[in-house]
Amino acid sequence: MPKARNKENKGLPARWRTFHGAYYYRVPEGLESSWDGKKQFRLGKSLPEAYKVWAERLGSLDDAKTIGELLERYSLEVVPKKEVTTQAHNAVAIKRLRAVMGALALTSLKPRHIYQYVDKRSAKTAARREIEVLSHAYTKVVEWGYLDKHPFKGEVRLDGEKPRTRYVEDWEIIECLSLESRRKSGSVLAIQAYMRLKLLTGLRRGDLLRLTMSDLQEDGIHVTPGKTEGSTGKRLIYEWSTELREAVAMAKSTRPVSIAPWLFCNRSGEGYFNEDTGRAGGWDTMWRNFMARVLKETKVKEHFTEHDLRAKCASDAETLEHAQALLAHADGKVTERIYRRKPERVKPLR
Repeated sequence: MPKARNKENKGLPARWRTFHGAYYYRVPEGLESSWDGKKQFRLGKSLPEAYKVWAERLGSLDDAKTIGELLERYSLEVVPKKEVTTQAHNAVAIKRLRAVMGALALTSLKPRHIYQYVDKRSAKTAARREIEVLSHAYTKVVEWGYLDKHPFKGEVRLDGEKPRTRYVEDWEIIECLSLESRRKSGSVLAIQAYMRLKLLTGLRRGDLLRLTMSDLQEDGIHVTPGKTEGSTGKRLIYEWSTELREAVAMAKSTRPVSIAPWLFCNRSGEGYFNEDTGRAGGWDTMWRNFMARVLKETKVKEHFTEHDLRAKCASDAETLEHAQALLAHADGKVTERIYRRKPERVKPLR
């Protein structure tokens, strides 16, 4: 069942929980051996005792000498601050990295090991994602003072997958918005309202589905992107425009439960985004059904994803700087490479 943000462990470290009058730590999958083989590690009955045991356990990681020990500390201190879906992907990557490189000394890693790791994997895309995690872990190595220099950053050039180039044309959007709904609320109308909002703001799926009525304030829509909530805590205010007000009004009118706290909700008045899993299964099903009707009943013949709408928003922005701000990207290079999909217009010499 989709839930609002979990406030159960307010003020406590990530993965802590209280159970039967004591504090416990939920050990990340694959790290049980460092926590006495347990999946639920008892920290103590009182808060001071729990913090003491916690500090002792983390302190033992300050002497990390192997990649396995590094990845353990990274799992405990860095991964919990990321978005829930990223945490899940990182956990898988760390498990695979530990299996291959866990015993290797921190100082022994060389660029050739990275090339060999990727070369021996049949799933190249997954391998590259795992190396990205390892690279960030080594960035923390320098920050934590284990090493003075990252061993392979800037030294390794992996062949990456090409970014998508699908640009959704304006006429395709018009076709999608003209699709007739068979019901007065939800489903098609909700997807159409969502599309309008996404094209105006460029917000990620999770951030749009997390929107509550209290986020709609006098000066605009207040958003703390889930991607940065656990790190920079960057907040955005999308200022009201006539088009944005109309899109929000449409979203409100399509809700099957008008008193629900969520801007997008199901027939039970619950939000679609599950904070525990980072998934939105019900919404994804609605999107697939909507696109199936679009391809069958309109002139649109080439499939596009809701992520392509985020790219359209960035592509249609007048400047790269505006696109970067809309998408809340820290690095404009990411915006330019992945999300700006319109051909660049060049005037010939006179």
